[in-house]
Order: sequence, then C-alpha cells, then structure tokens
Amino acid sequence: MFIETDQGADAPTDQLVSVTLPEHEYEDVRVLLLGSLTSVQNTIALLFKLNYAEPNDWSRPLATGRPNEVMAILTKRVRVD
Repeated sequence: MFIETDQGADAPTDQLVSVTLPEHEYEDVRVLLLGSLTSVQNTIALLFKLNYAEPNDWSRPLATGRPNEVMAILTKRVRVD
C-alpha cells in the first residue's frame, strides 16, 4: 500500500508516523418536553428537521397528571471538550 506524502508520491506506509487522535469526553444530557400531545409531537418533529434527534429516540408521550399535558424525554450523548 502506498500513499502520497510530502516526501513525494507513493511513499511506503511503513515510513509513516502513527498519529493518535485526541479522545473526546462525552456526557448524557436529558431533554424534557412538557405540553399538549400536539405541541410535544410538533416539537419532536422540529428537532428532527434540525438534525438534533430522531423521533424514535424520544420516550413515548407520558401523561403528567395535569389536564391535557404529556411529557416526552430524550437522553442524548453529547461531546464536552
């Protein structure tokens, strides 16, 4: 196998220096939506359009005990460096 380096084209790979990429730290973050079923579903759809989370990543809507209110929870792993 050959790759192009600053020493010229087709340098053998055994002359390459290995590079260690920095490790990233990750944490879990929870996003909680509270509202009517329609508003929660619309917000999940909007966050999907913004490429934040897939709709299937959210919990199913759960009743809160308040009239006309549900909640949905998303746990997402985010990079923190």
